[in-house]
Amino acid sequence: MLLGFALVLTRVSSFWLVLPVFGSQTIPVQIKAAGAVVLSLFFCTTTPLALDPAGVSVMQAVVLLAGEAIYGFALGLIVMLLYSVVQLTGNVIEQQMGLTMAEIVNPLTDEETGPLASLLEMIFLLLFLSANGHHLFLLILSKSYSAFPAGTLPALSTLVGAVAETGSVMFVASLRLAAPLLTAFLILMVALALLARLIPEMDIFFMGMPLQAALGLFLAAAFLPFVGGFVTEMADWMAKLLPL
Repeated sequence: MLLGFALVLTRVSSFWLVLPVFGSQTIPVQIKAAGAVVLSLFFCTTTPLALDPAGVSVMQAVVLLAGEAIYGFALGLIVMLLYSVVQLTGNVIEQQMGLTMAEIVNPLTDEETGPLASLLEMIFLLLFLSANGHHLFLLILSKSYSAFPAGTLPALSTLVGAVAETGSVMFVASLRLAAPLLTAFLILMVALALLARLIPEMDIFFMGMPLQAALGLFLAAAFLPFVGGFVTEMADWMAKLLPL
């Protein structure tokens, strides 16, 4: 019984450690540890073990615990990569606006990030939680134990392939969300280049900076409805990629 609880706690804790929002540094360690223990107790009582604890040696137990930690970390990493799409899109917009030097501290990750990317992430977080997106995290754990009960794990190649596929999905989704904005900035650059050719006396660099900032803010406001739509798309991608 103790080995079964340790296996479940290891997977849940590893998943909880890298989980968006709930794994952030703003939540006290005691709260995160209590949440992991409560979830582990629930899944330990509702999901059967795939092995007999009495026949497991100490070395086998260590290997099983390491495998559960890797599996839980891979699940959380996949969710984190999908969650980072909106922030990556915000970084792309900031680069086009020329705001790469303006950085603030993200309260969720305690890392320096752009103000626009942080704002879009906060809005996406509110929309995600309002749509009961946090229930997806519990559903992922439940499906993982249905597919691979405690003591059984997918192949390492499957885990690596799923994480790599999620990484490609993250970049593709970010570029797809940012494509209309990149097109608008490209049109602005072409228009400024034509003005520079037609009116050589005009200071294009002096005009370009405020125009880029104004266009970026306008497009960011127009981009917000698509942020809400990505909540559903994120849930669809999770259903396709998980459980492994």
